[in-house]
Amino acid sequence: MSKLQELNKLGQSVWLDYIRRQFIEDGGLQDAINRGVRGVTSNPAIFAKAIAGSDDYDDAMKPLVDAGKSVEEIYEALAIEDIQNAADILRPIYDESNGADGYVSLEVNPHLARDTQGTIDEARRLYKEVNRPNVMIKIPATSEGIPAITEVIGDGINVNVTLMFSLDHYDAVAEAYIAGLEKLDAIGGDVSEVASVASFFVSRVESAVDEALMEVDEKDLMGEIAVANTRAAYKRFLETFTGERWEALAAKGAKVQRPLWASTSTKNPAYPDTKYVDDLIGADTVNTMPPETLEAFDDHGTVAITIDAFDDAHAKLDALKETGVDLDAITEKLQEDGVDKFSKPFDDLLDSIKEKSRVLQ
Repeated sequence: MSKLQELNKLGQSVWLDYIRRQFIEDGGLQDAINRGVRGVTSNPAIFAKAIAGSDDYDDAMKPLVDAGKSVEEIYEALAIEDIQNAADILRPIYDESNGADGYVSLEVNPHLARDTQGTIDEARRLYKEVNRPNVMIKIPATSEGIPAITEVIGDGINVNVTLMFSLDHYDAVAEAYIAGLEKLDAIGGDVSEVASVASFFVSRVESAVDEALMEVDEKDLMGEIAVANTRAAYKRFLETFTGERWEALAAKGAKVQRPLWASTSTKNPAYPDTKYVDDLIGADTVNTMPPETLEAFDDHGTVAITIDAFDDAHAKLDALKETGVDLDAITEKLQEDGVDKFSKPFDDLLDSIKEKSRVLQ
């Protein structure tokens, strides 16, 4: 049994934060599934590397160029085909898990992160275009994205909420999900058919907090806060999905919105390369890993329930407050920067497709 499969037995699903056409077509994705991977996530940066950084897509791009498709239309056609093919390969997992796993995520245009109605319209359109029950549409947890999440969940569309860094972000996202399910239920929809994950970013928090700790010469807490912050979010998850309001939905088959640990590659080489997997293992969670982190964990990671050290987590967060470092300010800036970090590779990707289109004409 692989360590990925051992994680699954403890209640944590491993999703792969990677997609590329050759990987899908040459059996790489199926091999990953055989080892224990149960889903796939993508984002504009991943597609930028896949499409702009390889010739995998040139043959598929040529007829689109000849047909006079716009740069955006070419990107979308290529991305949707990858998402559909990956979803088809993952469909047996979706079926046997009753819709808990087996998903592929596709992000709305990152330039819509501050546009509620634009996000709603884009999510509906992409979900219809992909036309697979095991696709999740990624929507950012910005103030404008939160009402879009409620609306889209209320339509019965699966959502992967992204760019979450703080407990405030988590609270808003969980409320948006539950309100969306209530909206769906009110119009006679089947809440058991909808799934969502709440993507809570880890290593980006560590990098930013470590930098702030260096500035105030409080090095003892370096490398400690990202895990503490994430464990606090998991505790909030346990508290949220209980009680009368949630039980009314659960009785109709509603699924909890599982926390998903994102940005789990270790940015600081001084820290273990499996740190953000080893320290965040728990039931009803997902860890989406880039290929390098997945390989490292399967090779030398430690499989054990570790997410529930809540007292230690809160003690470290309290200690951080005493240093004067403002975690709330840091996490808000991380979300703002995250919107830009997804927008830039998306724009670079479109520029690359434009250049490739010129060559292929």
